Amino acid sequence: MEAYIGELLGTFILILVGHSVNANVSLAKTNGNNSGWIVTTWGWGIAVFIAVFMTADISGAHINPAVTIGLASAGNFEWALVPGYIAAQMIGAFVGALCVWLQFRDHFDETEDPAAKLGVFSTAPAIPNTSINLFCETIATFVLVLGVLYIAAPDVGLGALDALPVGLLVFGIGMGMGGTTGYAINPARDLGPRLAHAVVPIKGKGSNDWGYAWIPVAGPTLGSIIAAVVYRILPF
Repeated sequence: MEAYIGELLGTFILILVGHSVNANVSLAKTNGNNSGWIVTTWGWGIAVFIAVFMTADISGAHINPAVTIGLASAGNFEWALVPGYIAAQMIGAFVGALCVWLQFRDHFDETEDPAAKLGVFSTAPAIPNTSINLFCETIATFVLVLGVLYIAAPDVGLGALDALPVGLLVFGIGMGMGGTTGYAINPARDLGPRLAHAVVPIKGKGSNDWGYAWIPVAGPTLGSIIAAVVYRILPF
């Protein structure tokens, strides 16, 4: 139970900080409005750093179903714990997104663009192309999970000292690979907040884009499994 609470807390912190960055950059009349992609990617890297540092010694700081599935597929985590970890991550992401909505509620009301409002909660492709969008999420998550597998200690997960390299890993992925789909690389990071967007009363919020929502879930899951297979095949 302590580990599940750690995953809930870590994912909550990840989403609270990361989606606040999205809101600060995208919503009208914030002090950070239109501050750009570098602010967004740095902010998400720092969000990962904080969440991992806080919860590494509690749960191994997966804070991402793709990481949990990747570690289990590589034989470094018990499959019996996977459902509980994913449930905790989804709850943490949903609650974190609710808090971001409350914090920026006035700014949501001042923003006219429905896509900008949805973009605070979830990812979207810069150019819609199902096969390419799926590939982008798959390959970016492959890099993330393979990196985590080499950073994390076997049968333990991430430790507090791993927080900085993992944060920098996410920052690098965002800077280099994130511009096509917004680099969800985490099913909980996209689906939990997308569900929050569906239930909160935001004026003029528009569609939840459920037609795209499967890609930030399927791509990271597939990428994590491929990373685990490669990790087990490689002789080092």
